[in-house]
Amino acid sequence: MTYVKKIHRFGLLTPSSNTVQEPEFSAALPPTVSLHTARVAYRDITPQEQDRCVLELESESRKLADAEVDVIVFAATAPTLAKGKGYDRELIKRMEDASGRPATTAATAFVDALTRLGVERIAIGAPWSKTMDKTMVDFMELSGFKVVHSEVVGFVASIELGRVGPERAYELGRRADRPDADAVIMPGGNWPAMSVVERLERELGKPVLANNAVSLWAGLRLLKTGDNIPGYGRLLRDHLPH
Repeated sequence: MTYVKKIHRFGLLTPSSNTVQEPEFSAALPPTVSLHTARVAYRDITPQEQDRCVLELESESRKLADAEVDVIVFAATAPTLAKGKGYDRELIKRMEDASGRPATTAATAFVDALTRLGVERIAIGAPWSKTMDKTMVDFMELSGFKVVHSEVVGFVASIELGRVGPERAYELGRRADRPDADAVIMPGGNWPAMSVVERLERELGKPVLANNAVSLWAGLRLLKTGDNIPGYGRLLRDHLPH
């Protein structure tokens, strides 16, 4: 095994039931960036669990700071937009105050990525229930995007979602798309949607933003690594800082 010196440490804050983010992030990160993970208690994709998981935000951020990570990304969409526009910024402040490290969230990353790509109208394909969907749609609308369609699968148990293969994510991306959407966004960090982004973009002819890809992109932007990452769609391939 060839030794590659790690220059940056990427701190990932993930739900406790998540089994997909660590493998996907590890596979895509540049070889000079190491991954370090902390977990917040989160079993089911419900409003109650969203409130519960952020109780551990400070303690888990401090643990990541012990590893002297260079950035912390809370890479779960639903919990980071649960209380509407501006809530993600509150969470970022809490993480940064606790850790002394720059931080961001998946919700923030979606807004930043869509803005960077010049997108105005979006279609949403999400793995969760209709109950969870309304919060997502409202957040995106209040953030300045027109939601032309949203499609859900209905998962509640996060661990079950983690057992679903990428083909289900691909099918949802196809189903969610609408001709008048400038982009398709796919929240939900516990299914392997990153691997189908490139295929969907090629077939749909528009940007497709998956939760883990945008979270990774947002963290790498804070790191200013300058390494574009091929194979996961145009955001990671063409829009990291040089």
